[in-house]
Amino acid sequence: MRTLRTILTAFLVLIANAPTFLSQESGKQPGAIRPAPPQGKGVVVLRAARLIDGTGKASISNAVLIVTDEKITAVGAAGDVPVPAGARIIDLGDVTLLPGFVDAHTHIIGRVLGDPEIETAAVRDYESFGAILSVNNARDTLMAGFTTVRNVGAGGRFDDLALRKAINEGWIPGPRMQAAGHSLGITGGHCDSNGYRPGLMDRSIEDGIANSPDEIRAAVRFQVKYGADVIKTCATGGVLSEGDAVGTTQYNYDEMKAMVDEATKLERKVAAHAHGTEGIKIATRAGVASIEHGSFIDEEGARLMAQRGTFLVPTMMAGEAVERAARSGILKGHRAEKALAASAAMRNGIKIAVANKVPIALGTDAGVIPHGINAREFVLMVEWGGMTPMESIVAGTLNGSKLLGWDKNLGSLTVGKWADIVAVSGDPLKDIHNMQKTVFVMKNGVVYKQ
Repeated sequence: MRTLRTILTAFLVLIANAPTFLSQESGKQPGAIRPAPPQGKGVVVLRAARLIDGTGKASISNAVLIVTDEKITAVGAAGDVPVPAGARIIDLGDVTLLPGFVDAHTHIIGRVLGDPEIETAAVRDYESFGAILSVNNARDTLMAGFTTVRNVGAGGRFDDLALRKAINEGWIPGPRMQAAGHSLGITGGHCDSNGYRPGLMDRSIEDGIANSPDEIRAAVRFQVKYGADVIKTCATGGVLSEGDAVGTTQYNYDEMKAMVDEATKLERKVAAHAHGTEGIKIATRAGVASIEHGSFIDEEGARLMAQRGTFLVPTMMAGEAVERAARSGILKGHRAEKALAASAAMRNGIKIAVANKVPIALGTDAGVIPHGINAREFVLMVEWGGMTPMESIVAGTLNGSKLLGWDKNLGSLTVGKWADIVAVSGDPLKDIHNMQKTVFVMKNGVVYKQ
């Protein structure tokens, strides 16, 4: 009898702690043709020791936040916010409530740097293999508190757009996504596939490879035709590609301007991978929305970005990761040299950007780093960039949503916005490492982690 009682107790505990996304409101039920899009139902009251709303305002102690269906309907200190009768109350204790985190630079499809099979994946993996791996990548990202991501290039056959559809329709748990489809770049550049014999990995406009203003316009139109939310381009060389220097320019001003103009006409923004000093300035003058990485940024480039409101997405975790890979022998030869140079420059570049008041949005380059550890970027913004904990939090919440153009509905704990809410242990303003200790995740009013 004692054994039976123990088994029954364990079973009840398991049910009580099962993720909400398996419930009827957000998961596919046996016999159902398809799930319903995940959306909260009813009134939920969250109580916590403190709340940081994402706008940069001082935190609220003894906080109460009310969610009705999928939206935030009240925020404030206990005593100032009446609790509706019959509401479901979740008392989270000594935690800090925050807006759902935004990662503005991910590669959520496929294998991760350091995977022993990654070097041969292009010729040995089945074409759909990366898309299958992305299901776990998306779940791990969400459980880390990142309820929104911008996926800046996926390869394959629009696998990131397929993942976005599966998440939005409720087939699998994952963050809200903006997706770029294929990245746009020159033949042999960082956005191309290099290091293979001729004929094996040849790519065309349909794959994002374009070499003139007319080809670039056609490539933008092709990505948008198949659902791209954002246009990603390589304005300079990169670390992990073969055969190009990390800082050399790849598109000239006229080519970049043609891309930005076409994207703007089609109501899309352009995100520009740019490590090198001159490439950063060309892309900024052409009107891109963001510079990704920005490793070798100088004072002139930083001032230019600040004047134009161009965001920097510094991806310091990627710099840390490639430096580690170079020192451990995972990266060899020219790629190792580029990794060490870019990582060293990145530590200085972020300080230059912060000093010149360049708007910063958090991005990790997840895929270069394992998915689900994205919140370390908050720590590096403070340790490498000299940002305050509050500044780093804003970079990963409201600033990220502004860059994506979603700040009307996301990015801060504000009445009327969607209920994307995270809780972390303790007080991240006292110890920014607490941003890595996610204990509660709600997206669109649905609890995914508690």
